[in-house]
Amino acid sequence: MIKPVVYIKTGCPWCEEVTEYLDARRIPFEAVTVTGNREAMQAMVELSGQSKAPTMDWDGEVLADFGVDELVPFLRKKGIV
Repeated sequence: MIKPVVYIKTGCPWCEEVTEYLDARRIPFEAVTVTGNREAMQAMVELSGQSKAPTMDWDGEVLADFGVDELVPFLRKKGIV
């Protein structure tokens, strides 16, 4: 399985909710904190065209500015949940 990248911001409740959801279901991912990291922020903006977090890159498929409600259908489409 390809490990998705989840761009997060420090103190973001949606970011915490999403990472807790993924952890609880043992879905591996790489968390990249964009807070205070100009290069990571720029990469997220270039990827998604916006600066809101969380943003996920799953093998080129991008889910931007989302919560668990949007994540679940995305994961179902991928056959994960």
